[in-house]
Amino acid sequence: MRVFLAVLLCLGLAAPAMAEGFAPVTKRDRFVALIEGRDLTRFGITINVTPDGQIKGRAFGRDVTGAWRWNGDYFCRDLYWGKMDLGPNCQAVRVQGNTLRFISDQGAGQFADLSLK
Repeated sequence: MRVFLAVLLCLGLAAPAMAEGFAPVTKRDRFVALIEGRDLTRFGITINVTPDGQIKGRAFGRDVTGAWRWNGDYFCRDLYWGKMDLGPNCQAVRVQGNTLRFISDQGAGQFADLSLK
């Protein structure tokens, strides 16, 4: 069960990355404008990504902590879920309305959609 939740948190719902209707976010300033003062949420997950590079929140009853930076066109993060190190990953970011889509492995992997609240 623990491994399943970690995979869910890392990758979303194991769906292939599709971008219909989602616009690319390729600049740090645009990303910060979207997340500043807001939480990223999804069933069982509430995360705050701060403009100064911190990640904190809760997911499925455990603390989420980490750090992020912008590298080229990608959101790159190091993440912990409780004591479990989920490791680094650089992700493509897309936006549609109040939904941010994070696509792992520089846009080549799975995606997770999170709502801006």
